[in-house]
Amino acid sequence: MGRRKKARKAPPKKKNVEPLDSQFNCPFCNHEKSCEVKMDRERNTGMITCTVCLEAFQTTINYLSEPIDVYGDWIDACESANQ
Repeated sequence: MGRRKKARKAPPKKKNVEPLDSQFNCPFCNHEKSCEVKMDRERNTGMITCTVCLEAFQTTINYLSEPIDVYGDWIDACESANQ
């Protein structure tokens, strides 16, 4: 007598990878998607500027940094300045 064949499981579905944002809301003028992040990997700096109120922030980055990290550093600096 022969063995019964095992039923194979379907391969797992691939998750859709969505790119991270590079435009964010401004904490000063509250405009949506008005802050743009520019990453200068050669100089290890990340710069974020608002196109409406012209606020700017610059921080150091490393090779793992993303635009959301620069925005997070800016928000943290704003909160520490308010205290």
